[in-house]
Order: sequence, then structure tokens, then C-alpha cells
Amino acid sequence: MESRLYIEKEFSEQGVDCYKLKGKDYLNHYYIVSESETRKLMNTPEIVGYEVYRCMLPATSQMMYYFKENGKVSCANILSILRGALNYPLEEACYREHVRIHDISFLSSERVFNEEELAGLKIKYSKLTMVPDSTLLIGDIIASGETLIQCLEYVTDFYRASGAALRNIIIFTIGGTKAVEILERLTEKFREFWPAFEGFYCVFYEGIFSTYQDRGVSGVNIPDVDFYWKDGIISPEFRRVTLSMRDPLFEKCIIYDGGARRYEIHEHVNEVLGFWRDIRDRADRIQMKDLLEEKLGHGTPITYEDWVLDCHYGHLNPSVTHWLYQQELGYIESLKRTDLREIADERIRDFTDSLRKYIL
Repeated sequence: MESRLYIEKEFSEQGVDCYKLKGKDYLNHYYIVSESETRKLMNTPEIVGYEVYRCMLPATSQMMYYFKENGKVSCANILSILRGALNYPLEEACYREHVRIHDISFLSSERVFNEEELAGLKIKYSKLTMVPDSTLLIGDIIASGETLIQCLEYVTDFYRASGAALRNIIIFTIGGTKAVEILERLTEKFREFWPAFEGFYCVFYEGIFSTYQDRGVSGVNIPDVDFYWKDGIISPEFRRVTLSMRDPLFEKCIIYDGGARRYEIHEHVNEVLGFWRDIRDRADRIQMKDLLEEKLGHGTPITYEDWVLDCHYGHLNPSVTHWLYQQELGYIESLKRTDLREIADERIRDFTDSLRKYIL
């Protein structure tokens, strides 16, 4: 993201830290929220099934409380974009925070691949309910953003055909930088026919990540699907936890496939194991320094001043950023004696032991 952008602490309540994206005159509001359970979820692909949903509940509830207390939501309609939306506990968070849910709408937009390349999207199922002048709540993974664009245009066409309007849209996402660009563009478009549209309030869990635009240093990442840190903004808490362990930074991406992880666990297991087997097979051809710099999102060595600018941490407490910088230096030093094949073998062994019952 642009170097002049920065994050500033919005609140810290009930173990939830919230930052707001600033440095540009956005039409919308963008937040990064961090909490221990989402940090664990996004660093541990062994977490599957109902636990995926459960891990997202504390941060989601706290943000719903924040929006309610600030008058951004009272009556809401949930749009569930299947299947990824089923990971997001929006209905339960609203119930906990006394936000009335008028109805729930459903859309199924499925990615179509051609030899592992994203070839397009197709809406296969639709059940929409109209709640005029309400808040539309959405929980979904935003990578390329094409699914979100398709579904929002589909829904807004439905509202306009009935002469109704939306007050605003709140999105909860494990998502990437393209979301900001897309939501800014959509707000301009929506205000052409809904001048009073407040815009989007977008909540990113743990960071605003980037998607690979090629196969990456390892040669196995999927463009426009896999997330990593480069050119993104990562919450200080997530950076701290991730770099306190050796392996999480080197996973395929921070989420793998969110829908499969919850409901098609065999598929998720095969994807994780397939990735690490590919890494093991390619280990001799992968330069560890190049891979590390790709994952961290910047070259090394890097000065503290350049690091703060690259991380967009210039408006955070220096005592926090100095410590994080030193932690990253220690992490880099510790990996100088690490073999990538050993990491892959250990991850395959640990993952297999944890989820053996799902392995066919």
C-alpha cells in the first residue's frame, strides 16, 4: 500500500485491539482488528471445522459493539456469500450485542479454475431479502475481490429494481489490499443512484494483506488467491505472534481455503500437505534469503526508519515499534541456520499427526 498511509489505534477493549487506516481522504472507513483467537487461527492451519468459526467470534462481537455504540448499525440484513461467509459469526455477534437482524440473504458465487488459474466466477444460488434503509452485513474472504464485486452489484440491482436503498454496508474480512480499491470505486458508483449512501465500514482481521501476482519465490503460490505481507499493513500484535514462532510465516498463505477449512476438511488437509510436499521437493532450488524477504515484505537488512515506513507504523508508540523491529532482526538471525526441507518435513509430520483422521 502507499507509503504515506498509516494505522492509528482506535481502541483496545476486552483483549481486542482495533486500528484505523489513515493518511488518505477515503470515502469509506477501514479498520484492522486483532485478537488472540484470530491470531491463532491465521497462524495455525490445523484449526478446522467449528473452531474456525469460534476463533472469529470475540473480535467480531467487539467490533459489532463498536459499530452499535457509534450509531452505524441498528437494524441489519446479513448477506451470506457462500461458502466462505459461513466462517463469520455475524448473526451470533449481533445477538450478543443486541443488534436486530431483520433477515439473512444468500448468494453462492463460485470460483472457476482453469489449470489452477482463476478463470471466472458464477452465481449458482440466490435467495435475497430486501430491508430498505438498513445496514447490510457481510463476512467474506476478499482476495481478488471479484466475488464481492459480482455479489454487491447483484444485490444493489435487486434493491434498485424495488426502489429501495441501503444505508451502509459493514464488511468483515480476512482480506487483501484490493478490497480498499474496490470499495472506494463501489461507493462512488452507489452514490450515483443513492446519494445518501454512507459508504462501507470494512473490518480486516489481523491485517490488510496482499495477494501474490505470480507463483512467488517458491514457485507454488496461486496468483490472486494466496495472501502474504508484502505491500500490506499487518497489525503489530499479529506480527509479534507470527515472528515468535519459526514456521507460520512460511505457510502457503494465512488462510488456505476458508470454506474448505470449515466444511470440506479433507480438501483443506490435501491442500496444506500438497503445499509442504511441493516445498520439500523444491527446497534445493529455493533461496532462503529471497523467500524470507518475500514473506516479510521487504529487503534485508533494513534500517529502523525504513522498516517503520514500510510497515505503516509511524503513528504507533515507539516503544512498541522498536521492540518489534528488534524481534524481526532476531527472527532473521535465527533462520540463518535453518534448512527449508527440515521445516517442510516437520510441518508435514505435525499436520498429519494433528489431522490424521481426515487424511484419505
